[in-house]
Amino acid sequence: MDFIPSELQAYAESHTELEPKLLQQLTKETWQKVLQPRMLSGHFQGRLLSLISKLIQPTSVLEIGTYTGYSALSLAEGLSKEGKIHTVDRNEELYDLQRKYFDISGFGPQIIQYTGDARGIIPKMNMQFDLIFMDADKKSYPTYFELIIDKLKPGGLLLSDNVLWSGKVIETLHPKDEDTKALLAYNKVLKDDPRLETVLLPIRDGLTLSRKR
Repeated sequence: MDFIPSELQAYAESHTELEPKLLQQLTKETWQKVLQPRMLSGHFQGRLLSLISKLIQPTSVLEIGTYTGYSALSLAEGLSKEGKIHTVDRNEELYDLQRKYFDISGFGPQIIQYTGDARGIIPKMNMQFDLIFMDADKKSYPTYFELIIDKLKPGGLLLSDNVLWSGKVIETLHPKDEDTKALLAYNKVLKDDPRLETVLLPIRDGLTLSRKR
């Protein structure tokens, strides 16, 4: 998932603010108890999400793909006083673990969990968002985009994770690789949509920042 030498990656992380102890604890428990722990945002990306959120100070955040809650807690650090995060995940088995850490963090009342298919949940959300973080099933990214673009406020920020997909986006496309096919289409949409200003950052597995005009 990393595209620079491990020594440079370690140097970058060592010169980045330390993650809070609670997130260190969440990381440890995720690796101990949950399948596919590499799905965690992790220290480096988590600090970036936190800093972006602090710069925006959003009152409304939508997260598509909660996993164990690391990215939601990172984004919560920048919430305005009355801010809320609406986070959606289809894995009901992770709900209690997420809630445990949300409540311990002190951000519990500001984080609203939804369990189920985001494609059915998002259309029912009658609200606008300052910041949207997309980190769910890749083949649905183009569909999610159509659902969220009109819910993103002008000047709002869309963050899209895993857009380099371990480098598969520049490899020969396998006919049955639906995830990479969807990401190629999604990345093109972000680049070409006149409503957005987009920069794709080669951080970890690729993180795109798109600002709505």
